[in-house]
Amino acid sequence: MGVEMTAIHWIYVAFIAIIIGFMVKRRDTTLVCIIGIFLIALSATGEVTTSVMSIFNGFTYAIKELLPTILVISIIVAMSKTLTDTEINDVMISPFTKLIRNPSLAYWTIGIVMMLISWFFWPSPAVALIGAVFLPVAIRVGLPALGVAMAMNLFGHGIALSGDFIIQAAPKLTADAAGLEVQEVINASIPLVIVMGIVTTITAFIFLKRDMRLGKLKLTGEDQESFETEKSVKSGLLSDNIKKLFAFLIPILFALDVWAMFQFDLTGGDATALVGGTSIFILLLITLISYKDKGLEKTTSYLIEGFQFGFRVFGPVIPIAAFFYLGDAGFQTIIGDYLPKTSNGIVNDLGVGLAYLVPLTKEIGAITLTAVGAITGLDGSGFSGISLAGSIASIFSASIDGGAPTLTALGQISAIWVGGGTLVPWALIPAAAICNVDPFELARRNLLPVTIGLVVTTIVTMFLI
Repeated sequence: MGVEMTAIHWIYVAFIAIIIGFMVKRRDTTLVCIIGIFLIALSATGEVTTSVMSIFNGFTYAIKELLPTILVISIIVAMSKTLTDTEINDVMISPFTKLIRNPSLAYWTIGIVMMLISWFFWPSPAVALIGAVFLPVAIRVGLPALGVAMAMNLFGHGIALSGDFIIQAAPKLTADAAGLEVQEVINASIPLVIVMGIVTTITAFIFLKRDMRLGKLKLTGEDQESFETEKSVKSGLLSDNIKKLFAFLIPILFALDVWAMFQFDLTGGDATALVGGTSIFILLLITLISYKDKGLEKTTSYLIEGFQFGFRVFGPVIPIAAFFYLGDAGFQTIIGDYLPKTSNGIVNDLGVGLAYLVPLTKEIGAITLTAVGAITGLDGSGFSGISLAGSIASIFSASIDGGAPTLTALGQISAIWVGGGTLVPWALIPAAAICNVDPFELARRNLLPVTIGLVVTTIVTMFLI
């Protein structure tokens, strides 16, 4: 076969299957991953003490790898909170509200602005940033709150989060699991994100307009209530001129970040650090000017809120990432040099072995990665399973002799579209809460457009591998 398959390999495969099973049943996988790390270490070393230590080492390794991503998201959330509290976000978004003159313009304007802001701020804080401003405007021109929630979901938690081109949290996780460079996954994901985004949002728009025309979807009493609550109280922290200054300055600073990324070829950790540093600078500047002598204390308060959010989101991801890091370079750091001398890592060994056993094709590989991504997204986080998608993409690419970045990107897109906030009801709560709609009804509305998008994107992937 060319590779030596050991008990370590089979335990790894068995626990991948168990993890998928738990995700399908919508059960937490943390305990499963911890047991998997322990048993793999026990099989490798034969020592209970070392195996117990490997659990902690795995968590440490995962945190070390994920820490820049956790930090930048925490900082961006903290900065977003300052923008909301000082109402600078209202001023930033207000020019776009002038474009909204009918339901169609409302859908596309809200969606595109949500996508742009989500690339820099991430979707969850972006919902809070724009929802309160755009919802009353959209309702005024006749777009029901459910249509607003759909636009924010599909463009923010769908397009922006599945590509994650600026913050690069998603491609970092999948690239690490697949043993690839982050930029490889990002480059491969661009055409797939475009196809998935165009197909899904247009399909959703067609269904939305049809149901509005047929009277199946119309403004409700809750919609009118949302309209009437349009900004009645002002914070008074900053004058209107200062708000306008910051509303102009902040986009300029982030635009300069994007320019610098291209000009100086900043990718991965460097790009993340640039965005994170800029966000800290903005946070400090706004807080100190807004709160004056209380600015020091408020800065710390906002950072604490951001860190709480970051670790709450990534807390469930750390044990899962720790397990899947064993499949590649993390094995030696977490457990030690216990793999056979001929081994190139568990995942690579499995890929070579699979190539001898199963006549995989690029079509089967694409369909499988979409299915795996969708299944892992059922836990409602979107992120907890994308390491699995990266690992399986690596295995399959070895069998079909290439296509690892494209398969990895497909698994990432599938997982995040399903679990990141467009289909799983408990992942829809932020947008549903902002728009005062039923998250289950929102999930039902998104189901057919997202499914159609995944089918088309999977077919396109077959031609790109």
